Amino acid sequence: MTALPDRFCPTDHTRVPADSLAWCCPHCHGPLDLDFSPTPASLKSLTGRVNSLWRYAETLPLADPSVSLGEGRTPLVPLSDGVSAKLDFLMPTLSFKDRGAVLLAELALRLGPDRVVADSSGNAGVAVAAYCARARLPCSVYVPEETSAKKLEQITAHGARAEVVSGDREAAARAARRAADEPGTFYASHAYNPYFLHGTKTYVHEVWEDLGGRLPDVLVLPVGNGTLLLGAALAAAELYAAGLVQRRPVLYAVQSAAVDPLARAWADGAEDLAGPAVPDPAPTLAEGIAIPNPPRARQILRAVRESGGSFLTVTDDQVLHARRDLASRGLYVEPTAAVCWAAVRDGALGTRSAVLPLCGAGARAAA
Repeated sequence: MTALPDRFCPTDHTRVPADSLAWCCPHCHGPLDLDFSPTPASLKSLTGRVNSLWRYAETLPLADPSVSLGEGRTPLVPLSDGVSAKLDFLMPTLSFKDRGAVLLAELALRLGPDRVVADSSGNAGVAVAAYCARARLPCSVYVPEETSAKKLEQITAHGARAEVVSGDREAAARAARRAADEPGTFYASHAYNPYFLHGTKTYVHEVWEDLGGRLPDVLVLPVGNGTLLLGAALAAAELYAAGLVQRRPVLYAVQSAAVDPLARAWADGAEDLAGPAVPDPAPTLAEGIAIPNPPRARQILRAVRESGGSFLTVTDDQVLHARRDLASRGLYVEPTAAVCWAAVRDGALGTRSAVLPLCGAGARAAA
């Protein structure tokens, strides 16, 4: 079996052994990155490979997986002239989070912890619970009290323990981090664990393959913790470095106007969030991106800046209208999944080509 790459802190460059259960930098307590610079395979060489995200084996830090539900390879369908949607709500657990969760479960299986913990507003918890069930790993998921009953039902159906935390999404994250510090615990964090980003980057590798070896002018991405956007930036960099695309796409990051710390930092020209999180963020229908203090804020802002992109915000009213519009086109998604269409459906991108994700199904949405 191929050796695991080491992890390192992008802030102070502290290195963490590959087989350690440490979930953050031991000095600054920030998220970790992987010491891993892969070269993707050519378009022609993908012919005949397994029809899942594991077809991009050269770009993934884990080889020869034993944990899989056939995740990946979701359809790309047009929404309007030049704008297409990638239907990641058709994943095995109905959200894009499967892309990262499968790598976290595979990694946990190899490290052999006593238990796995995660925190989530729903979709990531469902995904981690499902893939831990597939790997036969005990799992607890910390969720905020407003998490929909349907998502809680699915988490527990997979055999995971749902720890409902009084308070918001950030309160659930704090509770999970406390649990993660206990010995023998693997923290399946989509915000802190870099393996998750290397799973989400397959979203862009699929777009590149489906478009015949090219990428659109713009990638429009919802941003809370920013895992899909950062994965997209990783994939674009890999494809560009390998000479498989001639330019990187512009990244447009979309936040809810109710919880928009990154958009405000962007407007101020800041390189990071200015201060501590808002203690009681306003409620929003886009609960999946209602993250007041994303751990990778500096990386997200830098990725958008280096791409020549920008931040957009949408109101709940815009999200409702966009969700209804998508449903009228046969695409029923949860409110968070409608934020990107809400941001660009009125022509904000001009004539540029774009792809946006529909990243969570509406069947279990609370609203």
